[in-house]
Parts: sequence; C-alpha cells; structure tokens
Amino acid sequence: MTAADLKFGQKAKIDSLDKAHPSSFRLLEYGFTPGQDIEMMNTSIFKDPIQLAIRGALIAVRKSDAKCIKIKLN
Repeated sequence: MTAADLKFGQKAKIDSLDKAHPSSFRLLEYGFTPGQDIEMMNTSIFKDPIQLAIRGALIAVRKSDAKCIKIKLN
C-alpha cells in the first residue's frame, strides 16, 4: 500500500520509499523517512494533490509522488 491510497483521516507508518522514483530524495528532505507516522488530512477538488501531516507539518504532495511512499496502516 502507498500513501496515495490513504483515505481521509487514515493514519499510517512509512515503511520505505521507492528510491527509483525521481521525487524520492525530495520527499526524504521533507521528512518522509521510514518509521514516521503520517495522516491523510485533505485532498483538492480533483483528488490531486493530497495533504499529509508529518512531524507536525502539513505537506501537499502529488499523488504520483505519494505512490513512492510505501506504508503500513496503524
């Protein structure tokens, strides 16, 4: 399962990032590291981008980028 599959209000723990994805290193710099808890907070009108809460911050991420964040549901 990936962060792009989360529903509104769902919480998960980051398992890994797909290092082959072009945005994976940018996401690591934003704090999307394995072991961190994330929560789906909001989506835009057309469901892209999505807003994720991580480390006390709200970060908007494209669904295509969120697909490289592998998660485990809490």
